[in-house]
Amino acid sequence: MNPLVPLSVVLLLPIAAVCAVLFTDTGIEPALFYAAVKTFAILFVVGGAISFAASRLAARTNG
Repeated sequence: MNPLVPLSVVLLLPIAAVCAVLFTDTGIEPALFYAAVKTFAILFVVGGAISFAASRLAARTNG
């Protein structure tokens, strides 16, 4: 199993809680909230791609 799976679950729970608070707060600009969500999604995909590439490279060097 990819080591990012349990790590992502541990990270997504508090991030989801913070996003829920930010989404329900009336003082937060909605565009800022959506920009933060898009940024997190992009960084999560990039991190997953880097982890996948590193695991493939490690498997290739081990034989």
